[in-house]
Amino acid sequence: MPLASVRSMSARALPALLLAASLPLQAQITPPQLDVPYVPTPEPVVARMLEMADVQPEDYVIDLGSGDGRIAIAAVRDFDARQALGVDLNPVRVSEAVENAERAGVTDRVTFEEGDLFEKDISDATVLTMYLLPRVNLQLRPVILDTLEPGTRVVSHAFSMDEWEPDDTDVVSNSYIYLWIVPAKVDGDWQISTPEGDFSVSLMQQFQMVEGVAEGLEPGIVKGRLNGTQIEFTLDDRHYVGTVNGDSIEPVSMEGAVANWSARRN
Repeated sequence: MPLASVRSMSARALPALLLAASLPLQAQITPPQLDVPYVPTPEPVVARMLEMADVQPEDYVIDLGSGDGRIAIAAVRDFDARQALGVDLNPVRVSEAVENAERAGVTDRVTFEEGDLFEKDISDATVLTMYLLPRVNLQLRPVILDTLEPGTRVVSHAFSMDEWEPDDTDVVSNSYIYLWIVPAKVDGDWQISTPEGDFSVSLMQQFQMVEGVAEGLEPGIVKGRLNGTQIEFTLDDRHYVGTVNGDSIEPVSMEGAVANWSARRN
């Protein structure tokens, strides 16, 4: 660019710079670029979200896009969660949430942070709540599946996560609520041992749904699903129930299910 053009641009920009310098500091601060507009979750929906998540005293609840803090506050005040954290990009909402926690007398167990929810480490959450937008949910979906421990409950107000079908849904005050339970990862080849003998099974997983083929068995078709760390599947009209622990599966005693079986991933 010619120097004359640079000088011309600088001259045009000077009045704006002088005006900005004369403004109070707060007026010069660029407001955060919010991914989600602030719309508070109705209190009946808050209560039902936490009920569906089955919040217990040992739980650590993280609320993404926490707004005025009502979900995180209710988690500890009404459901006795061990700890709750709210994350919001808007400093005004964070200040409001802190004030609301003080009024509720729960500041010893509830904290709020100003920050980008995509940069927050959520791996310690046992319950994750959110009222975001469909595109934001989809951006978070791989983070949820790869970061959170199997069995973590995820609850969303209003919006789903596309092909990842919820494990439960409800409608309260004309608002949809979706619950997912983060599934264990069982993709791969497994060696299954039973009192009648051993056989190999190749499992393929799509979120919580499982299917596969057993080698040497006819028809040998596996159909099942995961509920956190618990897996249930049928194979040749036999029902298997087990608990996934990394590369092993141990049996769960249940009426009508195969007993004394186990599995190990190759």
